Amino acid sequence: MKKGDKVAIVGCSNGQSVSYKEKLIRLDKTIRQIGLIPVWGDYIYEKESVFSGSANERADSLMKFFRDDEIKAVFDISGGDIANEILPYLEYDEIAQSEKLFWGYSDLTTVINAIFAKSGKKSVLYQIRNLIYDDAQNQIQNFTNTVMNGASDLFDFSYSLIQGKELKGIVVGGNIRCLLKLAGTKYWPDMDGKVLLLEAYGGDVPKMVTYLNQLKQMEVFEKISGILLGTFTYMEKEKCRPQIIDLVRKYAGNEIAIAYTSEIGHGTNSKGIIIGEEISKKGAGYRK
Repeated sequence: MKKGDKVAIVGCSNGQSVSYKEKLIRLDKTIRQIGLIPVWGDYIYEKESVFSGSANERADSLMKFFRDDEIKAVFDISGGDIANEILPYLEYDEIAQSEKLFWGYSDLTTVINAIFAKSGKKSVLYQIRNLIYDDAQNQIQNFTNTVMNGASDLFDFSYSLIQGKELKGIVVGGNIRCLLKLAGTKYWPDMDGKVLLLEAYGGDVPKMVTYLNQLKQMEVFEKISGILLGTFTYMEKEKCRPQIIDLVRKYAGNEIAIAYTSEIGHGTNSKGIIIGEEISKKGAGYRK
C-alpha cells in the first residue's frame, strides 16, 4: 500500500459498544497519520444485543469493500462470537479474485479459515486495534514498515521449536475455540500437511482438554505437519497446570513438530501471521 490508499474498516462479529467510540476515533486518526484513508462500514456499533446488523447486512458490507477497487485492504475490528453467522452470505469466488487481504483475529478465525477453505485465498490474523493499545509505538512502526515500506517486521516473530526439527507447511487455524465452530461444515480447512496455529484468550485446562480432544477425535493431529502455539492468555495469567504445551503434547503426541511463540495471540504486542501462506521454522527461532 502507499500513502493515500483507502482501507475498509468492518465488524463481522459482535458490534462495538457505543462507549468504545472514542477509541475508534483515535484508531481512525492513527490510520490517517500512517498515511492511509479509513473507510468505515455501516455495521460497526451494536444496535440490538450484540448485533450491529443482520448476518446478511454484515456480509454485504464486507463484500461491498471486496468489490470496491479503491479499497486496498479490509480490516475487521471486531471479535466475540457471531462472525460465523455471515459465512453462508459471502461470495467466495469474488473474494478469490480480489487482490486485497482481509485482516482480523479471534472470532474472525472463522471468516479467515472459511475464505481459505472456499477460495484458497490468504488472509491475515491480526487486530488493527493494536495500533492504539499500550504497545502502540512498536505496533505502528511494525505495521507501517510492513504495509507501506515492503518490510516484514509485522510478520517476524520470535519462537521456540520445542519438539521436532522443523515446522514447515501452509498455516491454518487461529483461535482454537473459534476454529472449532467450523468443524463438520464446508468451511473447515483441509488439514493435510498444514501447520496448525492455535491460540486462545479465555479458557482453563478443562476447556483446552475439550478442544484438543475434539481435534484429536477429528484425526487432525494425524494429518497436519506441525503445530504453532501462540499465547493462551487466561492459562498463562493464572499459571494453569498442566501448561498448554504439556496438554498439546499429551493429545498430539511426541513426534509431531511443535513451536511456541509469545508474539501471536491476543496480547497487545501480538504480531500478524498470514493464514494460507507457507512457513518454515527451524532451530531456536528469530530473535530481535
